[in-house]
Amino acid sequence: MVTVFADVVCPFTHVSLRRLTDRRDQLGSSRRILMNAWPLEWVNDAPLAPAKALEEIEALQRAVTPDLFAGFDSATFPRTSVPALALASLAYTQDLATGEAVGLALRDALFEQGLDVSDPAVLSAIAAARDLDARDADPDAVRAEYEEGKRRGVVGSPYFIVDGNGYFCPSLDIEHADAGFSVRFDAEDFEALAQRSFGPRRAVDAGA
Repeated sequence: MVTVFADVVCPFTHVSLRRLTDRRDQLGSSRRILMNAWPLEWVNDAPLAPAKALEEIEALQRAVTPDLFAGFDSATFPRTSVPALALASLAYTQDLATGEAVGLALRDALFEQGLDVSDPAVLSAIAAARDLDARDADPDAVRAEYEEGKRRGVVGSPYFIVDGNGYFCPSLDIEHADAGFSVRFDAEDFEALAQRSFGPRRAVDAGA
């Protein structure tokens, strides 16, 4: 099972998932990713500030992914990610493919289209495209996933678990300093994670 605990509003997760799913396609695997909720607003007792998200995005664009975050708009950054995380959880009750598709669509809406993923209209459109009703999303499911993440030793977003082993933000090296932080793509760690997750022995493991 490939599991990630992460927040929809985490820019580092958006990069990691985009690159990992692209590499999965190159490897010819149909194995899906289970995205569980790790709400940073609960971890930090405050929502992620738009200015902080923009700082992280600008660092990623400079050093890692100039092609991503093209449509990001800090003015529409959501004050809470819980409704989006609840919709993702609902989607996984349908099947793994639907859950993954919704998890990726939510991040694409936020980071590439500049949409507010706490807006009921935005969530309803994403849900309807997968034959879901956003009104069925349950915030209690987010709480349950968050508690499960604490039980499993999650330390941040994104936190991948593959075959029982945990990896925090394995594709990015992040260094903090008084003046801010720098970020670098760790190609070796990324490829190791991709092979563990989607290498030849995983190619036909579609449902795990």
